[in-house]
Amino acid sequence: MNAVFEPVATSLGASVDQLKVIVCLLLSYPLAEIFTRLDASNPNSKHIYNLAISSLFLLGFLELWTGVLHLLGSVLATYFICANFKGSSMPWLVFTVVMGHLTINHLYRAFFEISLDTFEITGPQMVLTMKLSTFAWNVYDGRQPAESLDKWQSEKRVVKMPSLLAFLGYSFYFPGMLVGPYLEYANYAALIDRSAYATEKGKEKASAAGRLPPGRKRAGYWCMIQGLAFLGAFVLYGGKFTFPVVLTDWWLTKGFFYRIGYTQLIGFFERTKYYAIWKLTEGASIISGLGFTGYSADGKPSWHGAANVNIRVIEFPSNFKVLLDSWNMKTNVWLRECVYKRVTPKGKKPGFRSTLITFSTSAFWHGIASGYYMTFVLGAFIQTVQRLVRSTVRPLFLPAVSIIPIELHGPPGTSKPKPAPEGPPSFVKRIYDLVGTLASIIILNYAVVPFILLDFWPSIEAWNRLYWHGHIGLGLLLLFFYGGGAGYLKGIQKARVKKAEKVYNVDTNGQNVVIANGRTPMPMTPGSHVVPPVDLLAQKVEKGGLN
Repeated sequence: MNAVFEPVATSLGASVDQLKVIVCLLLSYPLAEIFTRLDASNPNSKHIYNLAISSLFLLGFLELWTGVLHLLGSVLATYFICANFKGSSMPWLVFTVVMGHLTINHLYRAFFEISLDTFEITGPQMVLTMKLSTFAWNVYDGRQPAESLDKWQSEKRVVKMPSLLAFLGYSFYFPGMLVGPYLEYANYAALIDRSAYATEKGKEKASAAGRLPPGRKRAGYWCMIQGLAFLGAFVLYGGKFTFPVVLTDWWLTKGFFYRIGYTQLIGFFERTKYYAIWKLTEGASIISGLGFTGYSADGKPSWHGAANVNIRVIEFPSNFKVLLDSWNMKTNVWLRECVYKRVTPKGKKPGFRSTLITFSTSAFWHGIASGYYMTFVLGAFIQTVQRLVRSTVRPLFLPAVSIIPIELHGPPGTSKPKPAPEGPPSFVKRIYDLVGTLASIIILNYAVVPFILLDFWPSIEAWNRLYWHGHIGLGLLLLFFYGGGAGYLKGIQKARVKKAEKVYNVDTNGQNVVIANGRTPMPMTPGSHVVPPVDLLAQKVEKGGLN
């Protein structure tokens, strides 16, 4: 098999294993077309098909015979634990088993110095770890009272244990088996019986012989085109724009601003390989029928449910949080639902401890290289600073009336107080947004240096050659906020709100929004946004009132 791929891999400057993975992802498209044509009234045929295609990829192409046994071991252990352990510790036991197994294989890879160009079992095992630990929590939630669960937990809960064949089909769902994205069992079951295509309007359900919702092929093959385009960009420019360049003597001849600017180019081209892989696997998943999210208001079908990355938001983020939420999106869901929320005591708000545990888990899941931990621990501090900026600085760039809590959905007790709608952004708000976008992408490209370099001392040297600008900036901001800056800024907010409340009030029963001096009460109906044009009102408020 290798002899077939070696000439092409050499001409592309890629490893044989990398080329094999790309071929498997491209083969997933026609194989996914066949999957959609299997009889939905015979779910076992689809489970067996998933097992057969995954075996073809893992054994026929990638020759991971021992690796498959590792995957099967984790799958069978998870199924046994979920079926036989009923207590609250069950999901944590599964998490410990599958994460521990993954870590052993990470250690094996590191000990024997297996090249990153070699595709071995830890890649699929990382995806499987998310699937299995999520399944354990879904089963646990299925045993809890429905009223004690949040929306995600209610939607994904597994009330009845599936058959072993169905669980194997879920574990080895072939479009996402090699590199993700992972999916919850509820989504897999809905894909198999086609209940995923039921819409809220009319509650239609595709029949076993019926057609899938329209737009599937257009969305799926557009993802494939995007994936191939990013793959081409990486092949052409990835060798030039890569973080090891920072460690060369050439880098030392460049000035501060050149280094910062060049780092942004490096960051983009380092991301293209991830964009390529994730768009290719997203497209194959869509072709198989996964990812349908319903119809828009104008009746157009939406196929965004299999996305693992939002490229536009990542490259032009409004803040660091939306950037993180748009990168490796399915892993973010796993970390949020199976780590972040679960380590936070009920009734308490997640804090820095929950954030740090979550980022550390992400690093642990990626591997044992010190670079992962350097990136993700720094990421926890970036998140903290981002929250402080959003809660204390951002309101100063909004009209004062937009941060007055008012009832938007009826009388008190029927909904939580929410801020009034912000309205069109002002010029200074646009400047704030632009600065936020630049700061987010610059700190991202600084923070991921160790993630790519992996080793501790090369990462330290690279950060040193970037003048530690990310650490210094974060340190100064933390010193400012915790040194009294946060309280000072909140004091300014309160003063602005107090001034605005004199001319913009909410009556005591929450039914009307009344502008001072008895002008124009505006009836409030559930779901309506009942505020005057906020920019206009804000300008008058800040000038001294409405006269």
